[in-house]
Amino acid sequence: MDALQQAIFRADSELSRFDPLPRVFFFDRFNRGYNGWTTLVGNYEDDIDRMHPGYQQLTPPMLSNLTHWDGGSHGAMGGTYALKTATRAKAEAQSVAIKRITFQRACPIKLEFYFTFKPEASSLKLSKLDVRSIGVLFDLQDDAHRVMPHLRYLNAHGGRSVQRWQYKDKPVDFKRFSDETVTHYHLADQDWIDLPGEAQELCYNEIPTKVNWHYAAVGFDLRSMRYTHFQCNDRVYDMSDAGSLTLDAMPNLRGMLNVAFFAEANADKRTFLYLDSVVLSGEWD
Repeated sequence: MDALQQAIFRADSELSRFDPLPRVFFFDRFNRGYNGWTTLVGNYEDDIDRMHPGYQQLTPPMLSNLTHWDGGSHGAMGGTYALKTATRAKAEAQSVAIKRITFQRACPIKLEFYFTFKPEASSLKLSKLDVRSIGVLFDLQDDAHRVMPHLRYLNAHGGRSVQRWQYKDKPVDFKRFSDETVTHYHLADQDWIDLPGEAQELCYNEIPTKVNWHYAAVGFDLRSMRYTHFQCNDRVYDMSDAGSLTLDAMPNLRGMLNVAFFAEANADKRTFLYLDSVVLSGEWD
C-alpha cells in the first residue's frame, strides 16, 4: 500500500481500525444491514428432506442490538446493530452465516473482523463453558481444486476450558445426489488440530450479559492456496504448517470465494456469535 492509500484509509474513521490490503472486496458494517450475509442451506435434490442433518439445524443470521435483560441494549462496537449467528438450544448444535462471492484475481487476500460471543443469558451464572466454539472459514475453488480453510476457537469441550485456536485439513466423505450435486458436512467436531503455541485467553468479562469485542485477521494466498497470516488481538500465529481441506474441483464452482462464520454450543442453551464489521481485501495490480 502506498502512502496516499494509507493516508486515505487512516482518514476513514470506520476503516482505520482495520489494516487492509490495497484492494477492498467488501467492507460490511452491520449497522447498515445484512450486506449479503445469509443462512447456509445444505445441498439436496428432489426433496428438501434429503438435506444432511448437519445443515437442517442451521438458522439464518439476524441483525441484533445485543439486548439483554439487566441493562437493556448493548449495541455493536461501532453502531447499533451487529450480525448475530445463533445456534439452537442444544449441546453440539451449530449455526453458520455465509457470504457468497467470487474472486477477480488469484491473489493474496486478508479477512479482518471484530467479533464477540456469549451463551444466551438464561441463568444468573457466568456460563463460561457453555460456548464450545466459534470460527471462520473460506470456501474457494480454482481450476484444479476446491479448498476450504477452517479456523475455530475451541473455547470449551465438555466440562473443561480449552481456549485454543485450531485448523482442519482432513476432508470428509461425500454423499452424491447426481453428477452435479453432492453434500458433505465439514464442520463436525472431529479432526481439528491445535495451532502451535499456548492457549489464548479471550476477554469474557464477569457476568452473563457483558461482552468485549475482539479483532481477528486471516491471510490467505489464492495462488498457492496457503495461509499467510492469522492474528487474534495481539497474538500472531505461525501458519506455516497449517493446511486446508482440499478436494478435486467440482462442477459449477470455479472462482468461488465464500466466507462463513460459525458457532457451536457446549450446553443446552443457545450460543451467540456477533460480528460488528468485516473487511475482505486483496492485493493485485
